[in-house]
Amino acid sequence: MNVPSMSSVHTMPFGASLVEGGGVMFSLWAPSQHAVLLEHAALGDFVASKMQRDAQGWHRLHLNAARAGDSYRFRLPDGLAVPDPASRFNPGDVHAASQVIDPTAYAWQDGAWRGRPWHEAVVYELHLGSFTPEGTFAAAKRRLPYLAELGVTAIELMPVADFAGKRGWGYDGVLLFAPEAAYGTPNELKSLVDAAHGLALMVLLDVVYNHFGPEGNYLHAACPEFFNPAHQTPWGAAINYDGALSRPVRDFFIHNALYWVEEFHFDGLRMDAVHAIRDDSPLHIVREICTRLREGPGQERALHVVLENEDNGARLLARDGRGGAINGSAQWNDDLHHAAHVLITGQTDGYYTDFADAPLAQFGRALSEGFIYQGQASRFRSGATRGERCTDLPLSSFVSFLQSHDQIGNRPFGERLHQLGDPVLVRAALACVLLSPHVPMLFMGEEFAASTPFLYFCDFGPDLAKAVADGRRAEFGGLAAFTDEAARAAIPDPNAESTFVASRLLWEEIETQPHRQWLADVRALLTLRRTMLFPLLESSASQGTFSCDGDTLRLHWALAKTDGTATAQLHLLAHFGADDTRGVAALPGHTVFAQGLGSEDDGQWRLARGAVVVTLQESSDG
Repeated sequence: MNVPSMSSVHTMPFGASLVEGGGVMFSLWAPSQHAVLLEHAALGDFVASKMQRDAQGWHRLHLNAARAGDSYRFRLPDGLAVPDPASRFNPGDVHAASQVIDPTAYAWQDGAWRGRPWHEAVVYELHLGSFTPEGTFAAAKRRLPYLAELGVTAIELMPVADFAGKRGWGYDGVLLFAPEAAYGTPNELKSLVDAAHGLALMVLLDVVYNHFGPEGNYLHAACPEFFNPAHQTPWGAAINYDGALSRPVRDFFIHNALYWVEEFHFDGLRMDAVHAIRDDSPLHIVREICTRLREGPGQERALHVVLENEDNGARLLARDGRGGAINGSAQWNDDLHHAAHVLITGQTDGYYTDFADAPLAQFGRALSEGFIYQGQASRFRSGATRGERCTDLPLSSFVSFLQSHDQIGNRPFGERLHQLGDPVLVRAALACVLLSPHVPMLFMGEEFAASTPFLYFCDFGPDLAKAVADGRRAEFGGLAAFTDEAARAAIPDPNAESTFVASRLLWEEIETQPHRQWLADVRALLTLRRTMLFPLLESSASQGTFSCDGDTLRLHWALAKTDGTATAQLHLLAHFGADDTRGVAALPGHTVFAQGLGSEDDGQWRLARGAVVVTLQESSDG
């Protein structure tokens, strides 16, 4: 039901803010600049006005004639004109002037929305530009009923912060408060979130707080204090979370997180590559952001923070005495993906070498415990240990998946999993994930086995474009298949528009086979998850147990009933062998899902390749 709510404004010291009574306050933190000019334009040419500088390095100006819709930029002493680092919208892309936005102009209809509990999350990751032919917020909004009917409960948008050009994954954003203009206006993004809430869909936003993109980042010129050369990263000097004058920098990112949640009503964030954030402060910036979200808007509705963390830092997923997340609600479980990928494809190069030994057992460990690497030595990391013990965490702490933008797009040709391995085994592994107590995630198009790749694409200026294309081809030169220069030359150019176009989903596929059947199967699995698992996951599923008998995997999990007074046992059996297997002992409980199952005269089971059987043993079953 649509219920009008009050307009939403996040108040912050950065950027352009409408002033009650008229005009706009413009604010820029740039302590190394002795003077900054504000250049403002309504309908005509830009007019320059000197800003007032205080002792802390803030440059401010209240311009009474300014209004929403006006253009503005800052002129530095060396003559360089830069957009507002806290711009709410940059319609002319990242090198152009910013636009004053009135956050109250959108009339929200989600006044009754209080979010959804995390155990009900079924995540669908999508890229705005390639999800629909139009590649806009408005076009994605029209696809929301399809996702709700599929059984998705949470949409995860790849980053929408403004990046250079019209095409990109979003991880090279430079104007972190401005929705990418190629996708639409801020109000159109708000309308997308509003409509999702009307369909009981959560919306999470992927944010990047470990670096700025290489093109259009004017902070190096306007405010070098944003960076700390004491920490070096693959992108240069790290963002200054812990050096001199770091407090305003930390506040910039804290406000960014609050801005997306408060002003755009997002239900939480996915924080990209937190292992790459360099912060030696007593209170790590990830923890501070999570605390501010929880103690602020999280008091009014359910909010969730998902982390990407190669280090498998279980401590960032700790729970309080009531089972609530102290910091992150969950982490992307790359370990499970890697084990499943090796199991299905047999590929063991690169980081897959850590999962080459007994991949079925590793897949079982991931499903039963969460992380595979919990402190063991990593062959890929030359013997360095990786991960922390996670067996005291609920399984809802792990967002598990067979495909993601990274794991598809970081391949030279962007192939999807069903194009690399036997689709029979892909179906089996997908059923294991979707019917497990983990929080499952699908990557757009996975639900119908899309034929389109998801390639790496961008739209940089000429010099950077060539460097990116050459660098990507050189990166793959270490693989046996690309030692030859001609083979490397066949890798799609990330900057070519054709690379982006090839990555768009072909929605007509859902009406043809085998895509139509694949979609029906995924829909059925998600329906079963909603009706069977949701009521049993409210109190959080504990760690499970697993065993392997040849190529057959057995899993058992204890689940709490909704009222917490009784338990149920969830059992899963999956066969990944090349041939059928016979004489398999039946699982206890009543069968809730079966594919590839046959029975024998003695009551034992026969499992076909790719068979999956799930049973539920409730207390009344004995």
